[in-house]
Amino acid sequence: MKNLFSTGTIITATLLLIASCSTQEPASEERIAAFNLHVEMEETTPVKGEWTFIGPEIMSGRISDVDVPAGSDSIIYAASASGGIWKSGNGGTTWFPVMEKEASSSVGDIAIAPSDPDIIYAGMGEANAYRSGMSGTGMYRSSDAGNSWTYTGLAETGTIGRVIVHPANPDIVYVAAAGKTWINSPDRGVYRTIDGGLTWDKIFYLNEGAGCIDLVMDPSDPDLMIAAMWNRKREKWNNPYPGDNDGVYRTTDGGTTWEELTTGLPDAADAGRIGLDFSESNPDVVYAVIDNHASTGEERPDGYGRGAMETVKYGCEVYRSNDKGVSWKKVSPQDEFMERVYNSYGYIFGQIVVDPSDENHVFVLGVPLIESGDGGITWNRISYQGLHSDHHALWVSPSDPDYIINGNDGGINISRDGGKTFHNVENMGVVQYYNLGFDNREPFNIYGSIQDNGSYMGPVTHRPGIDPANQWKRCPGGEASFHQINPDNNNILYSAGFYGTLSRSEWNGEKWETEIINPENEEGESMQRGQWLAPFLLSHHDYNTVYLGKQSLYRTRDEGRTWEKISDDLTLNDTSKTGDINYQTIFAIGESPLTPGILYCGTDDGRLHVTRNDGETWSDLTGNLPEKMWVSRVVPSRYSEGRVYVALNGKRDEDYRALIYKSEDYGNTWEKISDSMPDAPVNVIREDLQDSSTIYAGTDIGVYVSNDPGKEWNVMGKNLPTVYVHDLKIHPRDNIIVIATHGRGLWKYDLN
Repeated sequence: MKNLFSTGTIITATLLLIASCSTQEPASEERIAAFNLHVEMEETTPVKGEWTFIGPEIMSGRISDVDVPAGSDSIIYAASASGGIWKSGNGGTTWFPVMEKEASSSVGDIAIAPSDPDIIYAGMGEANAYRSGMSGTGMYRSSDAGNSWTYTGLAETGTIGRVIVHPANPDIVYVAAAGKTWINSPDRGVYRTIDGGLTWDKIFYLNEGAGCIDLVMDPSDPDLMIAAMWNRKREKWNNPYPGDNDGVYRTTDGGTTWEELTTGLPDAADAGRIGLDFSESNPDVVYAVIDNHASTGEERPDGYGRGAMETVKYGCEVYRSNDKGVSWKKVSPQDEFMERVYNSYGYIFGQIVVDPSDENHVFVLGVPLIESGDGGITWNRISYQGLHSDHHALWVSPSDPDYIINGNDGGINISRDGGKTFHNVENMGVVQYYNLGFDNREPFNIYGSIQDNGSYMGPVTHRPGIDPANQWKRCPGGEASFHQINPDNNNILYSAGFYGTLSRSEWNGEKWETEIINPENEEGESMQRGQWLAPFLLSHHDYNTVYLGKQSLYRTRDEGRTWEKISDDLTLNDTSKTGDINYQTIFAIGESPLTPGILYCGTDDGRLHVTRNDGETWSDLTGNLPEKMWVSRVVPSRYSEGRVYVALNGKRDEDYRALIYKSEDYGNTWEKISDSMPDAPVNVIREDLQDSSTIYAGTDIGVYVSNDPGKEWNVMGKNLPTVYVHDLKIHPRDNIIVIATHGRGLWKYDLN
């Protein structure tokens, strides 16, 4: 290759640990400083080549918020879960990114100042508590309709559920800080600025576990606000669960004092996530949608058919207040339809929207989108071809209730007839890839899995906006799947479903014929634990051999017809860390390209093992590593038998360091080689296929390359937006790098 470097009680705010946030805490300073270093390195990088976006544009990705300037029908802003902010100036026909080069590309909420449409505030960090959700870096302000942005603080809030701008003064802003996803932290609650973000005060706070997930302002009185508090925290082995502080609070004096609202509402211990909205046509009316977790005491499989979980008795409930929140009454029916709206994962929804022109016309966003025309008493499902099932944002025009903009896991859908029909916007490039694979056709195809949109394949030569969008087609595999194609036979594809349900597919010239080839449990063996994105690997030395990682490593030598378990449980198997999410699993498998039988396995609970005799015996390398953390990749070298690279990823512990280690002696000793790289979690590392001294790393802010290897890192290319690079591979024949980003689709870089 060429050398790349040659080119209930009244709570008084003053008693609530109120803190001025004009000076950021050290952790947030470090994260912002790391991104600023990335920007400097990008400007001076000697690696001059450019990345090319290759799609797909047959779909889009998860939208967390939609906003439209007052009095406008044609200008639309869309906040994406991990692809920045996009804007349309022609009613959604075309879109372009207006925020793509900031420290985070995960957006929780955006708010346009009612008194000045050029002033926009963006709260970073998606508040929907997805397993692949990303932490944000606080608040940003634009004074020129999104053309430029200024960081204004609050980086330690992690995720932001709502931003409200005062109706008359664009410098007064309220922020609902939902908090960090994986740990408790004090940077939760409600914040206020009166100087456009120069300084912030925390005006409402309960504790380190309860964040503010929603905040609404009385349309007739900006001093009256209602806040929804939620015990928002994921465990690596559990989804978020209700806590005693889940509930609704109100202030009538602009945030100086707060009162808990309990009359008519369910017990806080069962409340779960809560969404709120005022009626603009009648400000006495306010609605709440509550993910009520009261249990029936029975169990059923979860939404993915895995194991058993407690059955929720009430599920999605809608409450209405006719006195600005003083008292409430449940208005939704208690039936299976409402119970299923959240389908056991209401923690990713929690939005209710009232038609600005009709206090009785209400929408609830879940699975599916539902609508009531009688104040919440009866409900019907809104459905249309191409309308995705998972809904997270909704805007209803104040002047025309038939004009509706919906944000969901597939992007943006726009209706001009009140939801009878929708136009599906597919040209916003915020697709959330997990990974990629490729075949050896000419041109070669790229395969990959996409958040809540299954798996797709398309040619590396695809030119978005020029070539037909339908060059991208569905292929076998779920939304969380690796893909590997037999290098000797382009018609044989391995992929998986949720939690590592492995399949083998064969192309018969017209369609894929798929069979599940998962190993069966041995008698008396505990159930297999596969990660959401469970790894499997075709052997470099025999393409009939496949390795599959659950808590143990499995091997087939006959394409999945028969299996053998070649390791014990390689995790800690700590019973205190078991729940409704598979955890303590193998997350990374590496096989030596040089020597058959040398295999490494890294786990999500921070363990690393090696076998040098094809699984007969295993050595625990965990204690040799300086850090014990989620192993995101383990890569044995193609140039030296004892050399191996390991990437550790701490984002699920809110640790954002870049951690890459190299060993020259099969993992007995390690050298950290990422010190010159700006701190951002590392998701993938790869060796160059032609140059033993060159390695690549994909991180949460971009792609890096080192020629020495690891002593000095450089940003690779200048034109890549801030992206979460989840996978990176080099095609062995064509010498083209392809990256799978979780929020900006697929990109390529020609090493030739």
